[in-house]
Amino acid sequence: MSCRGDTPVRWHGWVPATLAVLALCGGEVARAQFATSVQAVEVYATVTRADGLAVPDLVQPDFEILEDGVRQPISVFAAGEFPLIVALGVDRSLSMRGEPLRLAIRASQAFLRVLRPADRSMVWAIADGAEVIAPLDQPREAQIAAVAALFPWSTTALYDGVVAALDRLDPEPGRQAVVLFTDGADRYSTATAGAVLDRARRSRALVYSVAVGKTRPPLLAELASVSGGRFIEVHRMEGLEGALAAVASELRGQYLLGYVPERRPGDTAERWRSISVRLTGPRGQAPAGLQVRARTGYQGR
Repeated sequence: MSCRGDTPVRWHGWVPATLAVLALCGGEVARAQFATSVQAVEVYATVTRADGLAVPDLVQPDFEILEDGVRQPISVFAAGEFPLIVALGVDRSLSMRGEPLRLAIRASQAFLRVLRPADRSMVWAIADGAEVIAPLDQPREAQIAAVAALFPWSTTALYDGVVAALDRLDPEPGRQAVVLFTDGADRYSTATAGAVLDRARRSRALVYSVAVGKTRPPLLAELASVSGGRFIEVHRMEGLEGALAAVASELRGQYLLGYVPERRPGDTAERWRSISVRLTGPRGQAPAGLQVRARTGYQGR
């Protein structure tokens, strides 16, 4: 099943395969029923050119997907703007006091404003804990006002905040993203870097992280890589608004690939399964100058 354009497709991944997938295609409801005990897997892929701009208008034959090195038949394909649920992490630690926090507030508000009405958002403050300053059920304008009220506070418990954001998004259906920025490394989190990476591998969320200034926390790039998101470095706080705008633009144009992997007798349910998404072209050659990003695998359930 495939859909094109701005038609939303809801595919709630890693769920029992008795799921009925609903897609609105040309005003009609198309249904794909899976009647086995196998689980369905969803992968969101981003395709960019060498200049970083997203590539639209690709079709299902342009992609192939492999699980543990074995090519999988793509049973669901969709392109366009899918409804999104996003957790925005705003660094408000003491190192951000003054002009940096003012610029961070402006950039965060601009990011929230470009989200579409169908999208859902929440905002959490990166400080000494995982404080949700604007929950998912709060109207967007109220969230923007909550960001405006931020003041510098305490240290940077980044790892704890990422885990809390992923936990909060986990039960929500559809496409998920965690977008965060920080000007420093983690300080005083109870979660370790390894625990955060493990949590990201078990999550469906794409992680987009922005490092501001000279500090480049290695975990930020790793989170983006394993989840299929993106890591961006900006040297000055003035570049944050442009970085978040680039993330918002990318989230508006992605591809959904769904497949039902074959499970063999004796296969361990909790085993890590690697995923590789590739672009194909004439004679199996990937188009020159294009790059595809997607999550690198998932924990079997």
